[in-house]
Amino acid sequence: MERTGIISGHQKSVDFAQRALDLLLILTAWRLHNPETLLTDTTLIMLGIVALSFELTAALSGLYVSHRSRNLSHLLFRTTVTVVIAFGVLIFFSYLSGRLLALTPKQVLMPWLMTTLLLMLGVRLLYRPVLGIFRKWGLNQRSACIVGDSPSASTLRTRLHNNPWMGITVQQSYSLSQRDAFLTAARQGRYDQIYLALPLCEQAAVQDLIAELADTSCSVYLVPDVFTFDLLNARTELIDGLPTISIYDTPFTLADQLLKRSLDIVVSSTALLLLSPLLLGIAAAVKFTSPGPAIFKQTRYGLNGRPIRVWKFRSMTTEDNGAEVKQATQNDSRLTPIGGFLRKSSLDELPQFMNVLSGSMSVVGPRPHAVAHNELYRQQIPGYMLRHKVKPGITGWAQVNGWRGETDVLEKMQKRIEYDIEYIRRWSLYLDIKIIVLTALKGFFGKNAY
Repeated sequence: MERTGIISGHQKSVDFAQRALDLLLILTAWRLHNPETLLTDTTLIMLGIVALSFELTAALSGLYVSHRSRNLSHLLFRTTVTVVIAFGVLIFFSYLSGRLLALTPKQVLMPWLMTTLLLMLGVRLLYRPVLGIFRKWGLNQRSACIVGDSPSASTLRTRLHNNPWMGITVQQSYSLSQRDAFLTAARQGRYDQIYLALPLCEQAAVQDLIAELADTSCSVYLVPDVFTFDLLNARTELIDGLPTISIYDTPFTLADQLLKRSLDIVVSSTALLLLSPLLLGIAAAVKFTSPGPAIFKQTRYGLNGRPIRVWKFRSMTTEDNGAEVKQATQNDSRLTPIGGFLRKSSLDELPQFMNVLSGSMSVVGPRPHAVAHNELYRQQIPGYMLRHKVKPGITGWAQVNGWRGETDVLEKMQKRIEYDIEYIRRWSLYLDIKIIVLTALKGFFGKNAY
């Protein structure tokens, strides 16, 4: 069988061309904004700082490793981070020396950064279609085989078939009973990549095959059979060189956390500023229409199941915060004169923007439940506590899809948890913004909120 990974034989040349092109784009972007500036020693030092910082950051972030099996957004994100860090280093040295900043003032630095970023992102947006053409012509394909008939093998085969942009063609699938035929084909060099997708109980067979495949030049990948578990943001991690696979994990990288926290600070501070007259008015109305404090603080579970104090406008004559907390029902006798309206309109939740600003909550996330309800439902709904892998929110995916208010039957809480888990699996900054917009458009009123 003819192997089709022709470009892979010149990978070093391809990597060098990519690096050279990126450096050329940095210089081109600078020249576009400084067409008449001579290349003096100081200018060369400035360009050298950006170029060296970019190369070092690119190496650390893996910008030039193969992105064949990753989606385009992953490559664009890494490119953006690398460019921003490179220019951040330049700005740091500029302020230290003063000379570089005088040559490249603020009004030039930002356009240079943005132009460099746009050029690099543009090149990468064109990069995938060009690779697609090469793969269509058979110039950049990888021939692969899958060993095993586990659920993970079936899933892998489907995903490779449905993502032709990866350029990985599964030529053959083998079961363990075809071991000898598989090893013969591997030794003949018929495959570029071999995926071992055997069940966990076949550990001895896996070790045997790995030892045999050491006598080949194929790239060998182990596909753990973890699809029998209900995964939540599974990812691999190295612990001093030892690979591990997370089954339940947070969806946030450090960069994601910074983005989400930035959105929380901007939205919560803006909301508190704009809504301050309304907040004062509601507080006064609560205080004057019923005895007791205007603000009610209730213990709930926050990130990683740790207790937090959630702020609400008091809407009831009682302040339940113990081992038993009765949910509000329609025409509840405990409601204050304005409590029903506050709960129906969700205005009682507005003080939670202070929780968001302090960092114990997020604008978007699973709604926090009273501790008593958590302890009840965690025994009845499998995976219930996974919703605490992220900070609780003022609004969430379940709420904008109609699952808010009273959960008088278990099925209603199950649906809410399904949407909470789906939110954690699908999280992106775009999804958070979408939920905020949907909350604003649909309003805070809910037919099941009492």
